[in-house]
Amino acid sequence: MRFGAFVPQGWRFDLVGIEPAEQWRAMSDIAAHLDSGAWESLWVYDHFHTTPVHSHEATHEAWTLMSAFAASTSRIRLGQMCTCMGYRNPAYLAKVASTVDIISGGRTEMGIGGGWYEHEWRAYGYGFPEIPQRLGMLREGVEIMRQAWSRGVATLNGKYFQVDGAIVEPRPLQPGGIPLWIAGGGEKVTLKIAAKAAQYTNFAGALEEFDHKSEVLRQHCINAGRPFEQITRSSNFNTIIGETEAEVADRLDAVIARLTPHVGDARAAKIRSDYESSLGYGTPEQVAERLAERQQHGLGYAIHYFPEMAYDRSGVELFERTVMRELS
Repeated sequence: MRFGAFVPQGWRFDLVGIEPAEQWRAMSDIAAHLDSGAWESLWVYDHFHTTPVHSHEATHEAWTLMSAFAASTSRIRLGQMCTCMGYRNPAYLAKVASTVDIISGGRTEMGIGGGWYEHEWRAYGYGFPEIPQRLGMLREGVEIMRQAWSRGVATLNGKYFQVDGAIVEPRPLQPGGIPLWIAGGGEKVTLKIAAKAAQYTNFAGALEEFDHKSEVLRQHCINAGRPFEQITRSSNFNTIIGETEAEVADRLDAVIARLTPHVGDARAAKIRSDYESSLGYGTPEQVAERLAERQQHGLGYAIHYFPEMAYDRSGVELFERTVMRELS
């Protein structure tokens, strides 16, 4: 199994209490730690406002961070899970990503999806199109990026995007362009786009749901005339790990205590429940066993979010010594 980790950027209230002037140091130190170890990739979220409630707490912009990490790391691959197609013109986005790929020496991944955070959309003046429109934007945007990276120029007179000879030079360093991660498990549209264009998918759910969506993706690949095995399936996991179950519970208590003043008791209780039901919650033996089972069902890439990372790196280090060593 291959492993990636999210760098805290504030979106999930994971930089609270750290002064803005010190937040880049916190993020870059974590990136350096990941870069020096066995992790294959580091990730950020493409969001502008905190979740599950918007606030004035920090949320650092994804592609600015991508450029900074491209310059400050040397080995690890760099991605976002996932960029919202509606937030940037896709030809412009292709240009930005190509520049980041060059700065990084060819280490960029493109996670892309239709977007979902309504308050954020409306606050930034993007409106909030219905799901079919957002997925239509995703389909057209992916086509524009593929043209830009393979030909150095993109032209599309689409329903949602119109570009006419948009030049994207220099192109990415990676042969064939930047790998595409299509995020989401929509069976009629999203997975169909993935079958045609993606090197990776990103969806989760219970084991039965994961199996079902995998079969849907397989059928779309057959229809598209593409080998199903060319696509690596990935999932994201909220991860809190400890040597004992008591330590895991204590770590979760600390996370919830930090979040509650910002999200309120009801949302904090929901966050607690989500963590407790995550495959990434537990002792090393428990987490490794669950991930190994998912691996047997075709999961090839696990991306982990550690809510403690900006404050306490011991959980990440325990994960590296145990789960990663066993499953890599």
